[in-house]
Amino acid sequence: MRLRLRPLAVATAVATIVLFAIGGLVRGTGSGLGCSTWPDCEPGRLFPSGTIHSLIEFSHRVAVVLVTLLTLATAAAAIAARAPRRILVPALVAFPLVVAQAWLGRIVVIRELDPWWVTAHFVVGLLLILDVVVVAAGVVADASASRAVPDRSFARLSIATAAVVALLLLVGTYVRASGAQLVFTDWPLMDGRLVPTLGGAATAMFLHRVLAAVGVLLVLWTAIRARVAEVRDPRLVRLTTTALALFVAQIVVGAANVWTRLRPWAIVGHVALAVLIWATLVALATFATRSSGEVAAAEPDVDAPPVRRSTLRDRVNAYYRLTKPRIVLLLLITTVPAMALAARGVPAPLLVVATLVGGAMAAGSANAINMYLDRDIDAVMRRTRQRPLPAHAIAPIEALRFGFVLGAVAFYLLAIAVNVLAATLAGSAIAFYVFVYTMWLKRSTTQNIVIGGAAGAMPALVGWAAVTGTIAWPAVVLFAIVFVWTPPHFWALALRYAGDYAAAGVPMLPVVRGEAETRRQILLYALVLFAVTLLLVPVGSMGPIYTATAVVLGGVFVYRALVVWRAEDVPSSRRLFTYSIAYLAGLFGAVAVDAIVRG
Repeated sequence: MRLRLRPLAVATAVATIVLFAIGGLVRGTGSGLGCSTWPDCEPGRLFPSGTIHSLIEFSHRVAVVLVTLLTLATAAAAIAARAPRRILVPALVAFPLVVAQAWLGRIVVIRELDPWWVTAHFVVGLLLILDVVVVAAGVVADASASRAVPDRSFARLSIATAAVVALLLLVGTYVRASGAQLVFTDWPLMDGRLVPTLGGAATAMFLHRVLAAVGVLLVLWTAIRARVAEVRDPRLVRLTTTALALFVAQIVVGAANVWTRLRPWAIVGHVALAVLIWATLVALATFATRSSGEVAAAEPDVDAPPVRRSTLRDRVNAYYRLTKPRIVLLLLITTVPAMALAARGVPAPLLVVATLVGGAMAAGSANAINMYLDRDIDAVMRRTRQRPLPAHAIAPIEALRFGFVLGAVAFYLLAIAVNVLAATLAGSAIAFYVFVYTMWLKRSTTQNIVIGGAAGAMPALVGWAAVTGTIAWPAVVLFAIVFVWTPPHFWALALRYAGDYAAAGVPMLPVVRGEAETRRQILLYALVLFAVTLLLVPVGSMGPIYTATAVVLGGVFVYRALVVWRAEDVPSSRRLFTYSIAYLAGLFGAVAVDAIVRG
């Protein structure tokens, strides 16, 4: 009997999802009153007369009949199979929900698509999808029980994510039913801002977008949590990946609704994706909740030492160190001068503060996630053994959560207080540093620090975009300066710790190609850096202050690189590393002074 229950439960869930996708087609094509009466399609006619709108609406009613029959069959199979209460109860509830949904559909037709009745119709629809997916996922989970399970916190996270997305869909339904989709026509902004003047339809649309922002963060976090679980469940990984992909597609299609002025394909796609997201998250919550009770059966992580006891002050300090504050300060040094050059003077103080705070949080986010991913090699290297994770001052998952939240707050702060372009650039810098540099390049190629330097160069673009809302050639040259500066700066340090990198298996240039080649590359990059800094003079219309500073500081940099190449000793490379920090600060300081004086 169980064999018959499983295909019936899955078929019911699929048919219900299709039913609501057809409902989206009805709304998108304006066929809500294609059948003007109920239960007849037209006065005195059960079947439609043949118009496109009546056929679309009638197909929706046919799907309702099919779902009704399937829910009855599934309930009967659940009774016959003596299914457990967690499956039997929702299987029995499905049919009354279908009846309630049909009755509300009748009211929607009679009330001629009143927004509140349309929303109520959708609420029951969400409950119906919740119900049939819980049955299907529960039956599938029983048939393929897995020991690879998450903890209870993941189950709670998945339920919270589904709840937020349900609220998002409800608000979106009201927005659509009330005809407020185009209250703002400049997506992703709202009348040129991210926080518009509220009131009426504007409030509903703003709430919808706020919930969408929260929802995408929660879905992304569930996907991350599923992958970093001590015992990874492939089912949860697949479901969270699917949910994230669908959510991203939903955002794009939502934007297309505005850009295309509500073309039918965009409306239909938006509704269909909403239903698929909801069904996926319900399945995720079902699997996670069912599995969470089996956590004790999973093997413990014997390789994870317990976090040592510490005071509140110690924990705050540990979180602070996760952000690598000295590196953050170095990155911010390039932000303000870029803003001054863009403004050709002193930029607005509040704008500077917002950009620096958001930029610092974005950099701290990338560094915290980097420490989470590199905690294994940090424990091997002498230089990094006392970082918070190797020292067991913070649990790894707490560090990852901290980095994620910090990055999310940074993005939305920059988007609201500065502009969307600056926020996007900061967010892309986080993604590049985490995914391209840390997860890919760092452990696979000697070009890791060369290509990875793009993340550290991004603050110059963020600073320029904060002032102008655009990217121009002077900003690109500032980016190039930091990009070319990074390899000789870092390789000077890597020469000192080549043994550490070798022990950790990180293919830094001194480890793979030797110290002699590294010293030669430092000199070559110093020469290129000198040339790039002078390129800013014509491109950025720089004056004598910057020009003289670039020549003097650059000349000293090249000289020190030449000494490193010839001396072949650790002290010379250490002096170059120290000087490179002062060099960058002095050069960008000259950019700011020159712009302010000449502005």
